[in-house]
Amino acid sequence: MRDGRRLAFEEWGDPDGTPVVLLHGTPGCRLGVVPHDMIEARPGVRFIAYDRPGYGDSDRGPGRRVAQAARDVAALADALGLDRFAVLGRSGGAPHALACAALLPTRVRRAAVLASLAPPAGEGLKWFEGMAASNVEEFTRALTDPVDFADRLASRAAEIRADPAQLLASVRDGLTDSDRRIVSAPAMSDMLLRNYREALRTSAYGWLDDTLALLSHWGFDPARITRPVLLWHGAEDTFSPVGHFEWLARHIPRARPVLEPEAGHFSALEALPDVLDWLCATPRTDG
Repeated sequence: MRDGRRLAFEEWGDPDGTPVVLLHGTPGCRLGVVPHDMIEARPGVRFIAYDRPGYGDSDRGPGRRVAQAARDVAALADALGLDRFAVLGRSGGAPHALACAALLPTRVRRAAVLASLAPPAGEGLKWFEGMAASNVEEFTRALTDPVDFADRLASRAAEIRADPAQLLASVRDGLTDSDRRIVSAPAMSDMLLRNYREALRTSAYGWLDDTLALLSHWGFDPARITRPVLLWHGAEDTFSPVGHFEWLARHIPRARPVLEPEAGHFSALEALPDVLDWLCATPRTDG
């Protein structure tokens, strides 16, 4: 990167296919967005994923905002010789996908945003309403005592490195029945566990910086997004409550909202085939 950081990425699929940049969750890394069986089922797509700063093999970028994702994705696209591309973000990666749509309007064709949070200062939004107790506790500690929050994350990261299943166990109060079914499926479970282990292999800095960025001003206004955005959300999601989806749907001009009434947070993984079909379509209205 121009500022001297090292940004790790990986790609799969057809090198001549439709480029889709994947933005992983929180915590997460390049391995945790789309399961490999879905990648293999999309022969005409070039999947590109990277570790956000502080995760996996990417150097830390302390104090980063959500908006920085647009600069990093643009630099990655330049290095790969990509002019235009689509972006897909899930969970903590979803606001970063919105940043790309907002700040790279001439390069991002379409954006798919699954199980996204809304900006913390969103007018009329009760940010914590409907959120799982574990997430409320974590976000509140980050806001009120960031030093203690950082120490606790470092300890949790060490435990997760030893046993990645610890992360899913720690958030069990927010898992719906459908979430438990999805994360227990062998392919999904394997992807998630490899994702968490690699994400936190060197430190908890990516997790810390992601959380602080999501709780701060994002550095862009979702209402200024001009690209087509697919907003997918599960109505039973307690990690990213449905009020966040409703707020984003009202404020993003070209949003296509999809709300699944009985779906939870991890149900976004099962929605990926339909999402990818939409993302890689090329209607004339995309501009």
